[in-house]
Amino acid sequence: MQTWIAIFGWAASICMVLGYLPQAIKTIRTRETDGIAMPTFTMLGLGSVFFVVQGVMMNNWPLVVTNVIASVSSIIITVIKIYNDYFKKKKNR
Repeated sequence: MQTWIAIFGWAASICMVLGYLPQAIKTIRTRETDGIAMPTFTMLGLGSVFFVVQGVMMNNWPLVVTNVIASVSSIIITVIKIYNDYFKKKKNR
């Protein structure tokens, strides 16, 4: 049973990473963030951070690895979004 739990954990990790990374890569390359909702991405990022903590506490490495990648991606996208929003508003004044 433990083997199946590990398989499903790593499968979920791969799916999550493949879901987050394309957005992060696109945002880093294009610097385009107009289509990103800040509250949603902030909550997703916070959720990932909490899952990292939970994964460490439970010694669940698929959960930790996945959510470290998701957290870093969220942080990068959020920083680019804040930067874009601040300077676009400043230019339009």
